[in-house]
Amino acid sequence: MLDVNIAHRFPDFNLNVTFQSGAKVTALFGPSGAGKTTILNVVAGLFTPDSGRVSLDGSVVFDRDKDVNHPPHFRSVGYVFQSPRLFPHMTVLQNMMYGTTGKMPSDDIAQVLGIDHLLSRRPKHLSGGEQQRVAIARAVLRNPKLLLMDEPLSSLDADRRATILPYLNQLAQSRDLPVLMVTHDMGEVAQLADHLVVLRDGQVIQSGAVSDVLSDPAAVPDIGVRNAGAVVTAVVTKAPSEDGLTQITLGGQSLYFPNIQRGVGAIVKVRVLAQDIILAKTKPADISALNILSVTLKKISAGHGPGAVIQLSVGDQTLLARVTKRSVQALKLEAGQNIYAIVKATAISRGNIG
Repeated sequence: MLDVNIAHRFPDFNLNVTFQSGAKVTALFGPSGAGKTTILNVVAGLFTPDSGRVSLDGSVVFDRDKDVNHPPHFRSVGYVFQSPRLFPHMTVLQNMMYGTTGKMPSDDIAQVLGIDHLLSRRPKHLSGGEQQRVAIARAVLRNPKLLLMDEPLSSLDADRRATILPYLNQLAQSRDLPVLMVTHDMGEVAQLADHLVVLRDGQVIQSGAVSDVLSDPAAVPDIGVRNAGAVVTAVVTKAPSEDGLTQITLGGQSLYFPNIQRGVGAIVKVRVLAQDIILAKTKPADISALNILSVTLKKISAGHGPGAVIQLSVGDQTLLARVTKRSVQALKLEAGQNIYAIVKATAISRGNIG
């Protein structure tokens, strides 16, 4: 369990943050200057705030009132920065083992991260994604109680980010190692995170399970209207067919999406953007969309502009749809109605599947 309660006065804003998380992966999300990296540095012991307390698994590493402030090397945390920071004169294996005790099997970590065939190479012969995986391996091999990651994929292009994300997901799921990560990418949150902390101007706006936070219309102004959307959990019921579509079941209803290379019975997280859902009062016929869900309208939240966010329930899970206020009036939409949500199969990109 990570417990953070800190405050610090900066010249341009005040940091006042409190959150708890026992999740495998906790994501800090918010605009630049919200205080995300400062939080990581406080947890790591690289920055001392004016007041507060930080504990990890019940062990207090910082408490201003009790004059407790453990130095970084006593906090048992690993830190992965935006840039890999590898030693150019060392091989991959030497970089991985630098500063470690040598008690953890490096072959296991290298295999999980897909760099076991690169151990004898030097950093200049690696791609950006491979270098970052080496940096992650080095941090994990220190056998930390917590892994801190400060936008580790921000320097990579979209294709390289898509390549490395499955490795990070496998690492998070295969090891008993909690992760606290900073990200600007909601796709990374959808694929990796279990707990989401939304920050604005040094304050915690929302904190909770990813599915709960992203399905809350109140979070939309801070997530951004283009990023708004829910993360739902579904089960693969049919393997990919010849046309590349995989059948999944959500709330007892079938959906078809591409880019899901999982076996039958696998549980997947899918991020469905609010802007990719169309609503209908009656079940559409003779349309190209494959995914037509029967849903219940839970709540309508009107924004300051022409749009409105509609909260929908499908089984015990929640989706969000973004439509115009004019559409709400034209369809006479009200809470409690049973309506239909149409989702294009091609709207779900690989980056929105975890």
